[in-house]
Amino acid sequence: MTDQCDTCGESNAEGPLQQASDNGDFPPGGFVSEYDVPKMDCPSEEGLIRMALDAVEPQVVLQFDTPNRKVRVFHGDNADIIEQRMHSVGLGARRERTAPVSGDEIIRAQETAQGEAQKETGVLKWLLAINGIMFVVEMVVGWWAQSTGLIADSLDMFADAAVYGVALYAVGHSARMKLRAAHFSGWLQVILALGALSEVVRRFVFGSDPHSSLMMSFGLVALAANVLCLLLIARHREGGAHMRASWIFSANDVIANLGVILAGGLVAWSGSRYPDLVIGFIIAGIVLNGARRILQLKS
Repeated sequence: MTDQCDTCGESNAEGPLQQASDNGDFPPGGFVSEYDVPKMDCPSEEGLIRMALDAVEPQVVLQFDTPNRKVRVFHGDNADIIEQRMHSVGLGARRERTAPVSGDEIIRAQETAQGEAQKETGVLKWLLAINGIMFVVEMVVGWWAQSTGLIADSLDMFADAAVYGVALYAVGHSARMKLRAAHFSGWLQVILALGALSEVVRRFVFGSDPHSSLMMSFGLVALAANVLCLLLIARHREGGAHMRASWIFSANDVIANLGVILAGGLVAWSGSRYPDLVIGFIIAGIVLNGARRILQLKS
């Protein structure tokens, strides 16, 4: 969340870093701090970092290298505040170095990121629509099929949709409004995830009869939806941090879909409800942990 992203672009600084920036005014020259963030592996974590640093003045320019879990922050003379905000996200961020940088380099980073953002907005809208539709479909079918695996997988789709929705909503809004939107999605994820976990417990105690055929068939539908997301992202995945991370995020979702399909097969083979309960518990726990990280954000 996965799990989450305003603007992206290719890096003009050293290294293979992709970048995303917030509009802000910098003095002639500033600093760049490089962080190692071991728990950052998807757009939801990138979104947490963006929102944590959004209210910092002067506003920062961010560069993400998600596969290598690195973040560069271009900023003014406020490295200690940046470090505090990075630690507050709870992703294990560790500052490796801080060095001076020219104002021209910061401006080039901002301009590149703004151009990439316009191209990627349309893709983000498609990703939001696909994940939003699949959330509703899997939730309804999950209740019908008595499958906690499908219900939990629908929440994973919702978590993705929330990341993209907040990213699109954030454009042009204040830091406080961005934070409110993120917290709203976080609390909604908490409520839904706790509901799914309670349903796992209820069905463990009182029994259930999950329909393996529906689990496997709609698991395949969800798999196809995530493959479509991968195809949409493919053209942009080398151009910006958010799209590159979105590729990783959707690829991880494919694993969850395969887990639901496998659980459905085990239910059909063994006649036991436990494979469905196990996959439902695992996915709901992942969504709940992503919501916790979102709610830890502060203005």
